[in-house]
Amino acid sequence: MTQPSHPGNVGSAARAIKTMGFAELALVEPRLPDLAAQPEAIALASGAADVLERAPVYATLEEALAPVTLAFALTARVRDLGPPPCDIRQAADLAGAHLAENGQGCVAIVLGTERSGLTNAQIALCHRICHIPANPEYSSLNVAQALQLAAWEMRYALLRDSGAAMLPVSTAQQPDPGAAPADGAAVQAFLAHWEESLVAVKFLDPAHPKKLMTRMRHLFSRQAPTRDEIDMLRGVCTAMLAAARRADASGKK
Repeated sequence: MTQPSHPGNVGSAARAIKTMGFAELALVEPRLPDLAAQPEAIALASGAADVLERAPVYATLEEALAPVTLAFALTARVRDLGPPPCDIRQAADLAGAHLAENGQGCVAIVLGTERSGLTNAQIALCHRICHIPANPEYSSLNVAQALQLAAWEMRYALLRDSGAAMLPVSTAQQPDPGAAPADGAAVQAFLAHWEESLVAVKFLDPAHPKKLMTRMRHLFSRQAPTRDEIDMLRGVCTAMLAAARRADASGKK
């Protein structure tokens, strides 16, 4: 982040990158030398205080980019001069390929000030201009929001390229047997129970069944119910039969 002035934005930026698995946040010419240590920064970091504590402070962008081998200047404005442009997803793909090809590579996303963004001179220090394809009529993203989107795209590209899991890993010790598909015998037993229940509640006329049960069979075959689902539906059947018996008993009184 170049020339940040609001402690809250710095704290939010730290939180944004930590949620995406990154930990290096560099501050260039901050308004206050201890900006990352301000109470508002720590509060909005919300558990990412370790990122703030490690955040180096540089006097110039040139100094901050000295170890960087691929830098993206994140900006919303079109530049007539400067490095070639790309969108944030393309930038993530380029970053992933760069790191895969260069074991000692270092990628940076460079953000400007909260008010005016990056200057042309700062952009010239980067290898690519990077845009977030936001609403052209209202593309107002604060620096933390922009960094969150950039960090997300970078994380997604790296996970995809490495073949890592995208979904949370289940903490269950044993697989749930009820989640397994119901076998044919269980489905057929349910359908017989279901037919009996439909007759009991007078939804199905056994003398004139037409194609109702055939359609019902097709319906449940398409759904591929699990064991738990079949057990649940059998419970519905039992309740329907009980209700039908109560209704019959009440009518005979």
